[in-house]
Amino acid sequence: MRIGACSMTYSDVIIKRLKDLCAQKGITVNKLATRSGITQSTVENLMSGKTKNPKLKTLHKLASGLDMTISELLDFPEMNETAFDDE
Repeated sequence: MRIGACSMTYSDVIIKRLKDLCAQKGITVNKLATRSGITQSTVENLMSGKTKNPKLKTLHKLASGLDMTISELLDFPEMNETAFDDE
């Protein structure tokens, strides 16, 4: 099943999720990098779409920085319901 008429890539969905979570928690992307123990450049590459397929280890660190599990980070409608174009 595809959400709406627009097509999203895996990278788009991850970026949207991280931005939404940062907004909900009132933290900047740079603060997320610090809390996650990831370099700012790594997070910037991910958020800009330069990194298309983040490693699970990176996502795990980001989840920790957001005080959640990797399962919680990846369990959201866009991830579960989107047919990705970049497969």
